[in-house]
Amino acid sequence: MPRRTATMLASTLVLFALLCAGVFIKVPYSEMSPGPTVNTLGDSHGAPVLNISGRKTYPTSGHLNMTTVRVTGADYEMNLVEAVYGWLAGDNIVVPHENLYPNGKTDAESTQENAEEFSQSQQSAKVAALKQLGIPVTPRVIVASVVKDSPSEGRLHAGDVVKAVDGAPVTAPEDVAKLVTKHKPGEPVEFTIVPAADAAAAAKAGREPTGTSKVTVTAGKAEGDGRAIVGIRAGSDHTFPFTIDIKLADVGGPSAGLMFALGIVDKLTPEDLTGGKFVAGTGTIDDAGKVGPIGGIQMKTIGARKAGAEYFLTPADNCASAASNVPDGLTLVKVSTIDDATKSLQKISRGDTAGLPQCSAKP
Repeated sequence: MPRRTATMLASTLVLFALLCAGVFIKVPYSEMSPGPTVNTLGDSHGAPVLNISGRKTYPTSGHLNMTTVRVTGADYEMNLVEAVYGWLAGDNIVVPHENLYPNGKTDAESTQENAEEFSQSQQSAKVAALKQLGIPVTPRVIVASVVKDSPSEGRLHAGDVVKAVDGAPVTAPEDVAKLVTKHKPGEPVEFTIVPAADAAAAAKAGREPTGTSKVTVTAGKAEGDGRAIVGIRAGSDHTFPFTIDIKLADVGGPSAGLMFALGIVDKLTPEDLTGGKFVAGTGTIDDAGKVGPIGGIQMKTIGARKAGAEYFLTPADNCASAASNVPDGLTLVKVSTIDDATKSLQKISRGDTAGLPQCSAKP
């Protein structure tokens, strides 16, 4: 066999062996890539993303797209070949597995956490939008979660509205703990509640719930300091003067909050916020309308531009990262609050884009 042929054959065999080894060598990395975008003013799977009833709505045009990131699952073990390919692919990012799934989080745990964050983001989006429009919303204290095998298990349930503890009115989540710890372990604690099912039915009908129930829970004893506990985490919720349904399947996490809020504002405002323009964006939002940072910002800007977006509403704390690699044809608009975002949309609608607050690569 000629020397050149033998050398090529040996090289091919070595390369093949390396590729085979790479397939079997697992590495502690995960991959992020641009995910789909969805217009909050439009439909998803044949149904409106935002459905408002009991209040006059107005026609909208253009796009207010929320954006997503695809990630490999918590239980997926990436091999060396996939990691190298991901590093070389222009639109993908390979990051340490621990960055996405800290403390050994499983797929099931990650899915549950994302679902809870997504639900809370919808609630905050509604509150922020209505506050932006000057529409009153009523705060209330709820049972956010019940600890397994605690005194409250089977007695209180997530979503129950807590009106009073031992007859004392409750106006903030921290009131519940203060009133419970006035007891000694083993003593009864009386909760005045609106059951979760009744509260949900009233919220769907756009009215305040009527009727309450009294539930008695025997206080347990906390490990360590021995104080009285009942095993619930109290949280806050709101009731609205009309019904706002947000439906979007196969999406989790809190980062769509800003775009949901803006979609609600647009539908409830006579003025067309986008003026027919294609705007995308991301960002968490709290009840006060403050916009917070998210992960995977560069993946989201790539996905938005591929979908056709010309403007991208970017949380202020993500601006430097997003501006370091901006897709051609996409303008990054810096926002810190829902009011910032609304005013920027009005400028975009009018074509007055010279004064838009844009992101800079420098923090």
